[in-house]
Amino acid sequence: MKQFVSFVIKEAKHILRDKRTMLILFGMPIVMMLIFGFAITNDVRNVRTVVVTSQMDHQTQAAIDRLNTSEYFTITTTVPTPHEAELLIRHQKADMAVVFGQDFVSKQSGIQFIVDGSDPNMAQQWTNYATGVMANMNGGIVNSKMLYNPQMKSAYNFVPAIMGMLLLLICAMMTSVSIVREKERGTMEVLLVSPVKPLMIIVAKVVPYLLQALLILAIILLMSATVLGVPLQGSLGWILVVSLIYILLALSLGLLISNIAQTQFVALLVSAMVLLLPTVMLSGMLFPVESMPTVLQWISAIIPPRYYIQTMRKLMIMGVGIGEVWHEVAVLVGMTALLLTVSLKKFNKRLE
Repeated sequence: MKQFVSFVIKEAKHILRDKRTMLILFGMPIVMMLIFGFAITNDVRNVRTVVVTSQMDHQTQAAIDRLNTSEYFTITTTVPTPHEAELLIRHQKADMAVVFGQDFVSKQSGIQFIVDGSDPNMAQQWTNYATGVMANMNGGIVNSKMLYNPQMKSAYNFVPAIMGMLLLLICAMMTSVSIVREKERGTMEVLLVSPVKPLMIIVAKVVPYLLQALLILAIILLMSATVLGVPLQGSLGWILVVSLIYILLALSLGLLISNIAQTQFVALLVSAMVLLLPTVMLSGMLFPVESMPTVLQWISAIIPPRYYIQTMRKLMIMGVGIGEVWHEVAVLVGMTALLLTVSLKKFNKRLE
């Protein structure tokens, strides 16, 4: 045990001495949280809106004021016909138009939205936001209620996704590079002939990254609650337990990559590029898995971040219990056991 602790301390000191590694480990989560929390956002803000109405009565004015006082829409002008509103949208002077019909006052209906559909996703969001803003008027058009995220902040969606992406990339990348670096320098052979068993050497090299991953997780959760305003509705204990399983999975994946790669460059390339693209595109981080073609849905089924992100969204945002996410957790445990078993079996005690 004393030799094992010495190996752990040696690896920890090596990490702390490498300023670039420290910058990657702790700078990346903070920067990514700030970028995705404030810069890269699909929140609706200041949509230039044209009002189309042939008569300005009390009810119509109340609806217009409700739109204008919200943080989502800015009323730019009022025109009498939909054709004029379309011309303003075509000339990029407006983003959407709200058309009040002749029977709006009497029936509280007859509202049409004319939206710039060049970006279909944003157009749909503008329509949903406008409907939500006007929903609860007296004698309202629609009676709707948004659960879990009433303000529809994109940070609620991005924070669990960032957790899944960063923990996988950092753990897999740093673990694989650390072991391959020992191969390149020839020091792995020295370690393998030492009295410590090869398995203990690998575990000792992984432990510092495990502890750092837990620290990074704490930083992300703290920033999400204080800076981004994303609440932790579920049990913090279960969030940590599931995250620990996911971190072990990422470390196992890094160990597997180190068995394949012979140079640090290859290990870094495989960890960063091969893992990054599927995580961003197929895990549900940016695009709903249910909207993907069937073939891509099958491929996404083997992407570990998909299950972790789904679990974190349910635990953090919805506040459900562990019983509601048992399927995702079971898949993560199975993947972890499989990757760890394959990685340890492929680890070659005698380097070629």
